[in-house]
Amino acid sequence: MTRVLVPTGSVPPWMRALTANLAGVTQSVEDRGGMTARLLRSVMPATRPAAVLVLISGDWNGDPTHHGGVPADATVLLTQRASSLRNHGGQIAFPGGTRDPGDDFPLGTAMREAEEETGLDPSGVSQLALLDKFPVPPSGFEVSPVIAYWTELSEVGVVDTGETSRVVRVPLRDLIDPHNRIQVERMIAGTRAYQAPAFCVDGMLVWGFTGGLLAAIIEAAGWEIPWDKSDVRDLEEELAKVGQ
Repeated sequence: MTRVLVPTGSVPPWMRALTANLAGVTQSVEDRGGMTARLLRSVMPATRPAAVLVLISGDWNGDPTHHGGVPADATVLLTQRASSLRNHGGQIAFPGGTRDPGDDFPLGTAMREAEEETGLDPSGVSQLALLDKFPVPPSGFEVSPVIAYWTELSEVGVVDTGETSRVVRVPLRDLIDPHNRIQVERMIAGTRAYQAPAFCVDGMLVWGFTGGLLAAIIEAAGWEIPWDKSDVRDLEEELAKVGQ
């Protein structure tokens, strides 16, 4: 399923290492959460097809003076799910959702959902690559991420407060900054049930599938700056700090 959708010349130079290493993204995401998470994914099969749009913007030529060539204006589009939602309420996520009848899945689903959630103008988006399907228990979603480049920025914001409470373009350099990176863990009966990368940015805790995929993309693209992976914090405490 993983494939690049456009010729190399249609990918911004500073993103080409990413599209050339999609297998690295897949491997990193599959390793997220540790042994317990992998076991959970194996016993709780995903049956609900969904797609998300990983939409990255920034100057086409990048910044050769910065690590990985990441331009100063580079951003990633993220949303915060409404707290009232049954699945993953309050979590930070990429725009996206479940497959609808008639969708050109997964590419069409990712674009349709992003437009419905954020008001995004799809004509200014170039879809660059499609990643493997990833199961996300316990919601039962099987998520297909679509990596895209924002060729023409458009205004975005919350369209339906019943689904989304916030839409934000997070600076990519903030996500890469080692000071904004931690690991979070969830303990159950004295046993670590979950541990994975997370990001503390713009008053948000980006964790779970979204945090794991962002970490995988940053690593595979060669944008990662060494950070303190021994800084492991309690997930619930970190969520309480930001009110998620």
